[in-house]
Amino acid sequence: MSISFLLVVILVLPFLGAIVASGLPRHARTSAAILSWIVALVSLGCLAALWPMFQDGETLRYEIPWLPSLGVNLVLRLDGLSWLFSALILGIGALVVLYARYYMSPKDPVPRFFSFLLAFMGAMQGVVLSGNLIQLVVFWELTSLFSFLLIGYWHQNPAAREGSRMALTVTAMGGIALLVGMILIGRIVGSYDLDVVLASREAIQTSRLYLPALILLLLGAMTKSAQFPFHFWLPRAMAAPTPVSAYLHSATMVKAGIFLLIRFWPVLAGSESWYLIVGGMGLATLLLGAWCAIFQHDLKGLLAYSTISHLGLIVLLLGLGSPLACIAAIFHTVNHATFKASLFMAAGIIDHEAGTRDMRKLSGLFRFMPFTATLAMVAAAAMAGVPLLNGFLSKEMFLAEAVASAHTHGLNMLLPALATLASAFSVLYSLRFIHATFFGPPPTELDRIPHEPPAWMRRPVEVLVALCLVVGIFPAVTVGPFLKSAAVSVLGFDLPYYSLALWHGFNLPLVLSLIALAGGVGLYVVFGKRINANPRGGPWGWKRLNGGWLFERTMTGLFKGSEAMVRLLGATRQQAQLRAIVLVALLAGGLAAIGAGLVIGPIMPTLTLSNWAFAGLWLVGASCAVAAAWQAKYHRLAAVVLMGGAGLASCLSFVWLSAPDLAVTQLLVEVVTTVLLLLGLRWLPKRLETIRLPQAMEMRSRRRRRIDLIIAAAAGASLTAISYAVMTRPSIEGISRFFVEHAYKDAGGRNIVNVILVDFRAFDTFGEITVLGIVGLTIFALLRRFRPADDTLSNPSQQSVQDASDRDHETRSEGDTLKETMLIPRVVMRWIFPFIILLAVHLFLRGHDLPGGGFAAGVALSIAFILQYMASGARWVEERLAIRPIFWIGAGLVIAALSGLGSWLFGYPFLTSWFQYADLPILGRVPLASAVLFDLGVVVLVVGATVLTLVALAHQSLRKPKQRDAEEGEPS
Repeated sequence: MSISFLLVVILVLPFLGAIVASGLPRHARTSAAILSWIVALVSLGCLAALWPMFQDGETLRYEIPWLPSLGVNLVLRLDGLSWLFSALILGIGALVVLYARYYMSPKDPVPRFFSFLLAFMGAMQGVVLSGNLIQLVVFWELTSLFSFLLIGYWHQNPAAREGSRMALTVTAMGGIALLVGMILIGRIVGSYDLDVVLASREAIQTSRLYLPALILLLLGAMTKSAQFPFHFWLPRAMAAPTPVSAYLHSATMVKAGIFLLIRFWPVLAGSESWYLIVGGMGLATLLLGAWCAIFQHDLKGLLAYSTISHLGLIVLLLGLGSPLACIAAIFHTVNHATFKASLFMAAGIIDHEAGTRDMRKLSGLFRFMPFTATLAMVAAAAMAGVPLLNGFLSKEMFLAEAVASAHTHGLNMLLPALATLASAFSVLYSLRFIHATFFGPPPTELDRIPHEPPAWMRRPVEVLVALCLVVGIFPAVTVGPFLKSAAVSVLGFDLPYYSLALWHGFNLPLVLSLIALAGGVGLYVVFGKRINANPRGGPWGWKRLNGGWLFERTMTGLFKGSEAMVRLLGATRQQAQLRAIVLVALLAGGLAAIGAGLVIGPIMPTLTLSNWAFAGLWLVGASCAVAAAWQAKYHRLAAVVLMGGAGLASCLSFVWLSAPDLAVTQLLVEVVTTVLLLLGLRWLPKRLETIRLPQAMEMRSRRRRRIDLIIAAAAGASLTAISYAVMTRPSIEGISRFFVEHAYKDAGGRNIVNVILVDFRAFDTFGEITVLGIVGLTIFALLRRFRPADDTLSNPSQQSVQDASDRDHETRSEGDTLKETMLIPRVVMRWIFPFIILLAVHLFLRGHDLPGGGFAAGVALSIAFILQYMASGARWVEERLAIRPIFWIGAGLVIAALSGLGSWLFGYPFLTSWFQYADLPILGRVPLASAVLFDLGVVVLVVGATVLTLVALAHQSLRKPKQRDAEEGEPS
């Protein structure tokens, strides 16, 4: 099995699993868990198969062409560091999936939970496997998005909604800063390839852009890893289900920032700026998190602040800048992931079986759940740094580095004492976690009798605790090779000496470790009762120290500022908003034209009979446009009809200028938009002109219309001048010749316009159809809850018609009412239906060589559905034809995307088209092009978006006002 295939499986399989899990029934909890477990284990197996290939420090790369002409490729890169982090993501992810199967309630939509979890797993894999800076940022932001969905999974809980909003706000803003920082680094180096960047230390550190790039990159890392002063979002994320906390806050999300710091350590570390910013933030976070953890009464709250503290320890080690400190940081990252995940799971078991996480209500649980208590105590001892456990080894390395760096910088003289104090705090809150929960009298305030969880719910905790013991006792054999491989990928083959032995002699780091252990125990003995009785659940002023207070004040200020800006610059009427948009566009276009030196050719070309006929055509079109603007004041229906006349003039212009493709598309679009506009006319508000206004208001209205006329004339004249200048410019060699020469040779199509859309510029088309689908969904979302008042109907006479229709609704069906008002018999319109479908198929199949194509076919097919709506009514059509427009939109996007992804299987860039002649029975020799599949996706999506808009408008028109108030407006 090839290396490239294994790398692609590791990255793509979680996303595919997420898609499958999202389609499972709500009650399929076990099926979703099995699917997620298989995905995690298969990915872990592929990762394990790759280990022998680079354990000596090699780097595996697989490039997928994306935009070769710009040098932009998707790069999957795996070395020792990314392998180690990927193993944590997949290994702990598999354990969390097993744990979640028993933790999550059958009443919850559990498949959706596993879908979010797998998607987050895939996003984290993308972060650690990315070999391109921009690609890394894309996956980085995906982790923020999917963590938002996971933290807010219980969306009915206000705390979950608030925690997810805060996490997304903080981490996404950091992601924006990271993007700018990556762009600066790419500009310094001249490449966004990670290998090139990691080989450019001198160029980066001597650049004048080093400090801005460093600050921006650190903003991304520190917000994600909850470093002071951005640490406040993590405790509020504890409103998420415990499996989410165990996964996001032990091995994945908060470790993404750590991974980023370690990854860029070779090129960014070593400077004074790095030391002051990274080391300072790490030290502040280490002490503040430990201090706040001491006073928490909620088990998950204590673990959250302890996570912040341990993340600060790792960041502090990286900030010291020495190679040994970097190795210690990697080692503690692994150790923290194992004992913290097991502690979160143990806290979830306690909450699940005892009904609370409040330590003031929990006591003496050891007699009710001895196995769980033993596991939790071992994991808490590892967090405290007790000997023979993995946490002791990495914490001793931390104290050793604190002592070694005490004389390297003036600010480091107090570092050994502060590190010992933070370690003592760690012992204190770990001891409180154990004593207050498992010892003491039996609990009396619980609403149930605690008991052991199901055996398989406890298995993940047992595996992680066993790792804490095995690594703590046999570190060199168990974690040694993986730690060395990761260190080599960061520091190179010239590693400093370090030892993973249990005993290094009686030295100063060991003394400090023993002082921390004794000091933590002594502090709890002296202050334990006072801490447990603290009513605030935190130290004095901690609500301001944790940053949440400042965040809320900032968000409140932003909301008030935006409201003030809306009051100052906003407008309640759409006309004023359009006026501002046109003025800005006019100003921008004028400045661009002046800057480019706009040159207009001769004003009067040679006049011929053909020119006079074309001018007459546009005179008719311009007259329709002017009349439409004038009739909009008096009769909106006439204005719509006249707008159609102007569109028809445009259509004939395309025919005149030998652009049949555009003419066909223009004609079909005019039909659809005119019908949709007619359906929406009755919901427009009354015109001000129908109301008698005071004289002062009438004068202001006339002045406004004059201003609008001047703006419209200026905009039209400017656009005319630009268009004329472009059409009369001297002939120069452009890109059109390339498409003429290569359309058939490279894409197998004679219709150059269609070939450009589905082959040469297919990615642009993919983005455009995505926007079209979003527009359709947006229109539906706006109209599904649209509640127009009775006095907003554009024509009062229509209200009486509506009232009569409502009174007669029970005795007359919708089809009968429409039948009486149709100018064309309903049966004839139904007969037309298959012929229009045949026309759509004809346009679709001929589009690659002759005028037509996917968009035209989709619009034509939409006209068929529109005619049936007009003939038989919405409900009849939806019942007989089973239209599911939202499904059509999604299916169109999937078909278009899969046709593009298929090119990757053959080593070509995304959406690369394949063309070949084939000898088929009966048909003979026919051309086949893979772009037809992409065009099929366009057809399906266009039909879905158009019909969804039609459904929204038709349902509004056909429901009575009382029905509109009662219904949610879901699609049929």
